[in-house]
Amino acid sequence: MAAPVPGEYFSVGSSVSCLTCLGQRLQGEVVAFDYQTKMLTLKCASSSGKPNLNDVILVNLAYVSDVEILTDRTETPPPLASLNVSKLANRARTEKEDKLSQAYAISAGVSVEGQQLFQTIHKTIKDCKWQEKNIIVMDDVVISPPYQVENCKGKEGSALSHIRKIVEKHFRDVETQKSMQRSQAQQTQKDSSLSS
Repeated sequence: MAAPVPGEYFSVGSSVSCLTCLGQRLQGEVVAFDYQTKMLTLKCASSSGKPNLNDVILVNLAYVSDVEILTDRTETPPPLASLNVSKLANRARTEKEDKLSQAYAISAGVSVEGQQLFQTIHKTIKDCKWQEKNIIVMDDVVISPPYQVENCKGKEGSALSHIRKIVEKHFRDVETQKSMQRSQAQQTQKDSSLSS
């Protein structure tokens, strides 16, 4: 394949602006560009508004109607940061264990509420596992179906008390979320009946 001519490639570190076929204007710093597939990777300001974060967007230039190079970087980009391979391997192992745990719960016939509670507890306390349909936390507390506060059993103490508080807060948050969804649905229904 022939070398790209100027204007058909983007230098890493350049700042570009694109108009997508949906009319969305994207602007950011070029992180990568693949000439053969015409895929452009842009680092943009965070959509969350947090200054220390960035959004990374993949742009298929086949679906872009206009590209403008705002600033072109001609010097060699800085070397890529080295990766901590052991940290990445640990993260992959942890994610795999989490997915296997979810799969086990589904195959054991655990209710959706039980699965959600497990995920909530697991975010705070990593020492959390399934034993058939029961959730075992720190080998001290057993939560059995239907996974309510009164279903938390174990030796009385701070661990049991802490788990009960997590379970109570989880179901309070779930109920709050459901009531918000109901009120939004009612508002949407009101709005649609008023516009008819």
